[in-house]
Amino acid sequence: MANKMNAGNSRTRSSISIFIVVGLCCFFYLLGAWQKSGFGKGDSIAVEITKQTDCGVVPNLNFETHHSGEAGATIDESDNTETKVFEPCDVKYTDYTPCQDQRRAMTFPRESMNYRERHCAPEEEKLHCLIPAPKGYVTPFPWPKSRDFVPYANAPYKSLTVEKAVQNWIQYEGNVFRFPGGGTQFPQGADKYIDQLASVIPIDNGTVRTALDTGCGVASWGAYLLKRNVIAMSFAPRDSHEAQVQFALERGVPAVIGVLGTIKLPYPSRAFDMAHCSRCLIPWGANDGMYMMEVDRVLRPGGYWVLSGPPINWKNNYISWQRPKEELQEEQRKIEEIAKQLCWEKKSEKGEIAIWRKRMDTDSCPGRDESTANMCEGSNPDDVWYKKMEACVTPYPEVAVKELKPFPERLNSVPPLVASGSVSGISVEAYLEDNKLWRKHVKAYKKINKLIDSGRYRNIMDMNAGLGSFAAAIDSPKLWVMNVVPTIAEKNTLGVIYERGLIGIYHDWCEAFSTYPRTYDLIHANGLFSLYKNKCDIEDILLEMDRILRPEGAVILRDEVDVLVKVKKLANGMRWTAKMVDHEDGPLVPEKILVAVKQYWVGNSTSSAE
Repeated sequence: MANKMNAGNSRTRSSISIFIVVGLCCFFYLLGAWQKSGFGKGDSIAVEITKQTDCGVVPNLNFETHHSGEAGATIDESDNTETKVFEPCDVKYTDYTPCQDQRRAMTFPRESMNYRERHCAPEEEKLHCLIPAPKGYVTPFPWPKSRDFVPYANAPYKSLTVEKAVQNWIQYEGNVFRFPGGGTQFPQGADKYIDQLASVIPIDNGTVRTALDTGCGVASWGAYLLKRNVIAMSFAPRDSHEAQVQFALERGVPAVIGVLGTIKLPYPSRAFDMAHCSRCLIPWGANDGMYMMEVDRVLRPGGYWVLSGPPINWKNNYISWQRPKEELQEEQRKIEEIAKQLCWEKKSEKGEIAIWRKRMDTDSCPGRDESTANMCEGSNPDDVWYKKMEACVTPYPEVAVKELKPFPERLNSVPPLVASGSVSGISVEAYLEDNKLWRKHVKAYKKINKLIDSGRYRNIMDMNAGLGSFAAAIDSPKLWVMNVVPTIAEKNTLGVIYERGLIGIYHDWCEAFSTYPRTYDLIHANGLFSLYKNKCDIEDILLEMDRILRPEGAVILRDEVDVLVKVKKLANGMRWTAKMVDHEDGPLVPEKILVAVKQYWVGNSTSSAE
């Protein structure tokens, strides 16, 4: 009798799983059918999904999950409260960045770029409305076409086309911007420039995988590194070069709003294989070398620092740069002096490009006496959130740094931080199990949303990234993932993420993220709302997700069912189409999945259609 009942339950669960998967395929098809992708009137992706999915299989779809201890029961989401409807913000907030607001910035000191750092709106000034897209907004072109072309309507700012005209940053052509791949230091194109770097730095063999671009402009350096399997975290301030980071993200290139100012960079120590400044206007020799010391903190032992532009080769350029040669000479002298203090070995200086390499360990630092050098003391080099930058040298770790395996092998191999037991509570076995679990989760996601592998989603964010296993499981040349480790997370795992050859950032989700609106195509979050329970308002987190998500972008949330029921109720008032489905292991698992698509609407429109 028991066997018959088990068999029956098994068939029931199986039927429910098929029902949910088929239903959600149709759900995403129906949404995809009217996507405003590129400049086309339709979407070829929708056609492909039609071939794969028979939406007539289940005529009366019920996407609600089942929760009550027995398969077949549905979640009771009814209550006596009305769904809160969030109204659109005024169109003047179309490109609003809450923590880098231009008007608020001007009230802060200009010294050391403090006014360009994060200064978030106080509680009473927070917006509780939906940021509108500009009129005419369209889904960006798919990668790699997006690298070279951005629809004008998405970021309608022409100032850089005039200011940087001779440097080949950006050109305006009809209803699109074209990015020829040039830069201030490489007007002939990023490819040739990277070839020059590759003659000194092992860029092409997987040894160098993660890079930091300080003062990135429109991120053409990072854009052209991607085809060499190098991923750059690019940052630039929101300043007079309006929308440079926005352009980068519209192109499908990783970037955040940021600046080297008074606060430490939101990255862990020893994260990047290479750091880069191409005429980034950062005063490297100022403040007792504090900015070079901060780059040293985030640079891996054995990593490279590239400086191109002033003051390098000042003897031949001081006239064209219109600067006194004595000033430039002193500037370079300071840089060289600080580099020696940091134990960087100069590998090359050719033309206007200089390259240094950070030595592997203290033993290979001839001439540096750590007892007399200005070493950072008593501080965790990864404790950086809103912490003041210091003019001190981060010591090499006590445990010898192991060289990482080349990418892509390092993506799934055991990271040295895990192997050495440096991350409390994360054993090798736990890491391998986490990898296995997320391969299973991502497989389930791809059954729910078949667009994941199609190239439709280029810029992806994981809001609570853990060990980066979601990003590793979804890895593809068609996409990249911004792995966010919340500052309140129980374990600091961002260093592990970088050792895997992925990129990420620290962030507190009680505040707005350092990006423009509409910069991510897909947002994933595992346990995020449970993590922030009683820390800040769910509503604020959801509104921030809506701000940074593109129209017709997708959301995948994994959390406890009671939490997701509250989230879904709020999402219903935000012009999201949301459905809940069971955990891939069946309806009896209390963890559920909420999938949603943000409807298309623009400023001054009142519905999801133009």
